[in-house]
Parts: sequence; structure tokens; C-alpha cells
Amino acid sequence: MTSLPLPDSALPPVVSPEEWREAHRAMLVKEKEFTRAGDALAAQRRRMPMVRAEKDYRFVGAAGEVGLLDLFEGRRQLLVYRFFYDSDVNGWPDKGCPGCSYLADHVPHLAHLHAWDTSFAMVSPASQDQITRLKEHMGWEGTPWYTLVGDDFSRDFDVPEMFGINVFLRDDHDRVYRTYFVTGRGVESMLPTLGMLDLTALGRQETWEDTPEGRPQLPPYRAERHDEYA
Repeated sequence: MTSLPLPDSALPPVVSPEEWREAHRAMLVKEKEFTRAGDALAAQRRRMPMVRAEKDYRFVGAAGEVGLLDLFEGRRQLLVYRFFYDSDVNGWPDKGCPGCSYLADHVPHLAHLHAWDTSFAMVSPASQDQITRLKEHMGWEGTPWYTLVGDDFSRDFDVPEMFGINVFLRDDHDRVYRTYFVTGRGVESMLPTLGMLDLTALGRQETWEDTPEGRPQLPPYRAERHDEYA
């Protein structure tokens, strides 16, 4: 990727090591406030009520048809990402939604989630044959990915199209409850690339950011499938 022009006037000011450390200390104070605010928000999220998932939602996986409880794989918690992969996607059926593909690239080694008694799965309207081919092409073989049976799950859990993350909890009687849902920029917690860019002087380099004049700024939501970057 070719670097965009960056005139000297757009660069951060150059200061002495002592001045830099003073500015860094001031920034750490604000970052600690931000961290504590995030902790408080997470504490509030843990205190949200939940709603029981009453219907017999069905999915098809590599081993055949299963229910929502099976997606837990015996664990206590479950995150389900609705991946936008159907006939409305540009490049279908060889390609999935660019943004969803960007997120799928960031799914961690699931052993880490499993160690916290939590499972992760993706769901889409596409068939298992189509999903398997895309997983192999994109290198997502380690991520459980199920075919949605019918529209009830998507409609009931606010993902009739596009994308979103639903979070579920299983009690000791195998009753399943929905505890949380997020879409839009709320899924950024799963995208460490953006967090890494936020640490840099140029940031995400998108037009919506509050950025000093002259720094590179391009249209937002530039995430691509990893095999398509120029």
C-alpha cells in the first residue's frame, strides 16, 4: 500500500525528551480515566436483566442439524455473530461481506474463550457447502459457522440482515437466556487492529476522526477482505 503524502506541517511537534515525558504523563492520566469508565460500563452490563430464548431455534453445522443449546458446546456462555453472507453480498457466493470478513479475521484462538467457559460461533443463511469453501479460502477453519434454518433467529435477535453479536447464558437446567446484543461500532471490541491504529500518531486515518490538519484522512469503513487490499 502506497503511503499518502504527509507534509512536514502535518507532523506532530518535535520536543525535548523531558517535554515528551511530561505530555505522556498527562495522557496516561486521561487514559486511566477512560479505562476506569470502561470498567464501570462493563460492571453495568453485567447487571443487565436477561430474557429467555423460548423457541427451538435450528441451525445446520458440519455434523448436521442442531439447536441453539448445542452451539454452547457444553459451556456456560455463548457469543453468536451473524455474518452477512448471502445473495445480496457483492461477489456472492465466492465472497462474504467485507466488514464481516474483517471481523472474522480477528476471531482469537478459541481455546482462550473456552478457558473462560465461553463459546463463539458465526451464523449465516448460506449453505454449509458455501460456508466450508469460504472458510477454507479465507483461513477461518477453526471458527464454528452454522447455517440458519428459517428466519426466526435473525428476526427475534435483531439481525434480520447485515450483522450483530448476540450473547447468551445457559443455566444449570439448560435454559438459554439472551443477555446482550450489539451491532454497528459496538463490535469494535472484537477488532484489535483498530485499537492498534488508535495508538498511532495518524490514527485510523478516516474523515470522521478529530485529526490535526494535514494528516491523511480517507472515507470511513475502509475494511476490506484481507486478499483484496491494493
